[in-house]
Amino acid sequence: MKVLVTGAAGFLGKKLIQALLTRGQLTDSAGQRHDIQRIVACDRIALSDIQDPRLTVRSGDISDAAFLATLFEEEFDSVFHLAAVVSGQAEQEFELGMTINFDATRQMMEALRQQQRRAKMVITSSVAVFGGSLPAQVPDEQVWRPQSSYGVQKAMNDLLLSDYSRRGWIDGRSLRMPTIVVRPGKPNQAASSFASGIIREPLNGEAARCPVALDTRLWLLSPARAIAALVQGHELNAGALDQGRVINMTGLSVTVEQMIAALRRVAGDGVVEQITFQHDPQVEKIVNSWPGDFHATYAKRLGFSANADFDEIVQEYIAEANIRLPLA
Repeated sequence: MKVLVTGAAGFLGKKLIQALLTRGQLTDSAGQRHDIQRIVACDRIALSDIQDPRLTVRSGDISDAAFLATLFEEEFDSVFHLAAVVSGQAEQEFELGMTINFDATRQMMEALRQQQRRAKMVITSSVAVFGGSLPAQVPDEQVWRPQSSYGVQKAMNDLLLSDYSRRGWIDGRSLRMPTIVVRPGKPNQAASSFASGIIREPLNGEAARCPVALDTRLWLLSPARAIAALVQGHELNAGALDQGRVINMTGLSVTVEQMIAALRRVAGDGVVEQITFQHDPQVEKIVNSWPGDFHATYAKRLGFSANADFDEIVQEYIAEANIRLPLA
């Protein structure tokens, strides 16, 4: 079985590749299980820190038609498409967001359509497809109304994947992910970047700035749960997708105040004191247009699960980052 992962050098891309190599098998669109013979890890920056004979690294720009053509000279049984321009950057740089988030995604679907096999394709959507007047807890049938270019791009991908799947060209599934917290590394240009920053930086002894109000509600999922969801979403039989190819993922609904309270319980007052509040109207406008809670009835029926509480998410990051907390 041949698998393509885009965005392979990113945090989730690396974790997904490691999980797939450990798992060793996946099912194809006919539901038949096969050994993973080859994973092609594609990103602008070459993936360099995973060694496995089944892994091939390709470095290039998926918005470059010539590069994409060479990438799809071989046929893939499965594609995990994680490459994207993040929300804040997509809002500031419209052409770049459209080129990477939509145009390149469409070209990948078209390349898969030309194959002889009906490949599985897993893409990640976003709660940013929603906006406007929303109920406190968003149902699966909620009408999409994005309030940002990023949300529009993700919504178009969802529609296109559904149509390509309806026509039988691909076996697609779009997982509408919560905000993934806690991400390691440095802040990026995602509007939601602060959600990781207000946990990550204080735990690493660094100052963190929170740009939104304490009562801001977010829909969150830990990295480990996100990777599990990507694999589970791939493995779902197409016949089980009776409510469509786009799935609002399960998540944890918490306010920023509740996140900080969990950090205090797990790590103590001294860590929390590293957080300061500096209002950013642009970030707050984008984040507040996203729903902070979902019914996720479809996802639950399909067997997806969320974190039990935010303490679990903080503890997962501490263990992953090998952080030593001071003794109480």
